[in-house]
Parts: sequence; C-alpha cells; structure tokens
Amino acid sequence: MSTPELPFPDGGAPTGPVEAPTVPVDVPVDVPVDVPVDVPVDVPVDVPVGVGAATRRARLLVAYDGSGFHGFAEADAQPTVMGVLREALERVTRIAVAPVGAGRTDAGVHAWGQVVSVDLPADTDLDRLAHRLNRLCGPAIVVREVAWCVDPAFSARFSAQWRHYRYHVLAAPVPVPALAATTWHVPARLDLWAMQLACDPFIGEHDFASFCRLPKVRADQEAPSLRRRVLLAQWSRVESDYGSLLRFEIRANAFCHQMVRSIVGTMVDVGSGALHAGQIRGILLARSRQVAGRVAPPHGLTLWEVGYGDAR
Repeated sequence: MSTPELPFPDGGAPTGPVEAPTVPVDVPVDVPVDVPVDVPVDVPVDVPVGVGAATRRARLLVAYDGSGFHGFAEADAQPTVMGVLREALERVTRIAVAPVGAGRTDAGVHAWGQVVSVDLPADTDLDRLAHRLNRLCGPAIVVREVAWCVDPAFSARFSAQWRHYRYHVLAAPVPVPALAATTWHVPARLDLWAMQLACDPFIGEHDFASFCRLPKVRADQEAPSLRRRVLLAQWSRVESDYGSLLRFEIRANAFCHQMVRSIVGTMVDVGSGALHAGQIRGILLARSRQVAGRVAPPHGLTLWEVGYGDAR
C-alpha cells in the first residue's frame, strides 16, 4: 500500500485551532434560507437549475482538520464538514447538490483521504472547481483531487471496500504544543511490544459490541449488526522532529461508532499495564462496552484512506 504524505508536517498540527469556515451567500429576503442562491423559489432544490440539465458524477478526495467542526455529516445548526462543502459546491455550480461521503467522522476527527461523490453539471471545469472550493473552504477543508467517475453509479459510501484509519499517541512526560491538535498525549511509558500483541485478536470478522457506542433504536426496530471485518491492525513507532510517536493503523470493511477510538483506548491500557494483551479476546467475546477500556480522544484520529478496488 502506498503511503501518502502526512496531512500536517511530521504528523504535527496547526499552531492553533482552525475554525470552521463559512460560505457567505447573499440570500434575498423573500427566498427561503434553504434554497441556494439563483435557484427560483418554485424550483425544487433537488433539481438542477434548467430543465433537463445534463449532470455527471464526480469523485472528490478531501482532507480536513476536524477540530473546528461538529463531525463530518450534516447536522442542524452545527458547523460540519459536509455542510460547509455542500454550501461551497452549490455556490460554485449554481445548482443544489447531494454529496455522499465514504464515512462519517466524529467531532474533532480529521481526514486525509475522505472521498465524496456528487453529481455536477456535465460541463463543469473540475480543476477550476477544486481551486474555487479550496479558496472558499481552505485551509480547514481542501479538495486534494477531483475527477469524473467512470461508473455513473459510483458511490463514495456504497462502492467502498475498506476504510483505513491512523491514530497517533505521544507517550512522553510533557506534551508538545505543535502536536496537540492531532496527537493524544499520554504522560506515561507505554509498552509497544504488548500493544502489538494486543492487535492479533482484532483481525478477522467479529462482533465489536464491546468497542462500539450502541446506536439508539426504537422499540419496534431491530438493532443493527455490529459485526465488522478487520483486515489490518498494527502499532509502530514513527520518528518526528519532536521525538517518537506511536502510530496505530487499522483497516476494515466498515466501522461502527467510536470503534477505532475504543480499540485505541483499550490498547493504551494494555501498554500502560492496566490490562494484559491476553485479555483482549475475552473483551471481544463479552460483547459488552463495560469490559473494554477507555475511549481515546477524537483529535488523534485521522481517516487516512478509502479503498475501492476497480470501482471508479
């Protein structure tokens, strides 16, 4: 697997928190606020401006600093990555769009390889689009690449075969300010060898109820499955200008809510000696959140890459 460049130099972070950008739009007083500019009031917002306007599906590779956002997915009255990106897309293309992301990330979680699919006017200049989006949304959100999809049915979410996350931990007596936004500072010595041993039980398909925040369901609904297939899980030591960092990498077909952060927190407990690597299998089989370790904070986590195989 090719390894792209780190989103921040040496795995570090911006020097201060990055606020979520806003996309200023002058909306006439008599136009509902949820209707994009230049869309007539009597035209449904999910229909491109112009009857029979030709559209084509595009694929965007997106990176973002999640510290200024209330997660990736859109939420009412909260700044989110998708909300800001959608508003910018609508401002540039002058049509209503419905972008789809490869995966939802929690508040404070970053991305270097998020993928978004969206239908755009067929005559869109993609290079110009990316340039304008980056001017509107950067530096908190940037479009690294954009291309037309070969398959018109391509979906960033449903065509994905796996998602790959990275988590960075700084195990040192004192924190490093330059790493504070992207690295979890743990003021204790951690046994990397023990944490590596703890990875083995996660490989394969399991019920990850012990490591997931249970979704809320109505009494008449069936609880969704928490079975996931983990393809890779490993710890390594990486060097930076600020000393050694511990990097956790995990790849799976999908993840449930807080799964990666719960796994990281539990394995940090193994590294500190609060748990033993041999206990991990039993924690998995228990299918109870109460027996697992703590949940690691969100800012150390980055959605690094999404795999699609031959799907384009």
